[in-house]
Amino acid sequence: MNEEPWRVRFQREDELVEQLQSQLADALQRRGEALADGKAELGSSYRVAKEVGRSYTAINDAIKKYSTTE
Repeated sequence: MNEEPWRVRFQREDELVEQLQSQLADALQRRGEALADGKAELGSSYRVAKEVGRSYTAINDAIKKYSTTE
């Protein structure tokens, strides 16, 4: 078995982690915007939370942290 050196494997995985973190940040931003749109449509964070089956606190925090419209 000809395995790559650990440094090469580490570098490859480190780059992957950076890419995934960037994608996660983008997804959280889009999710916050979607939740803010839901709040505008339904009238409250509570109604959005009930609709998506999450806690009011989680929804409200996501809107505040990741939405640019709130």
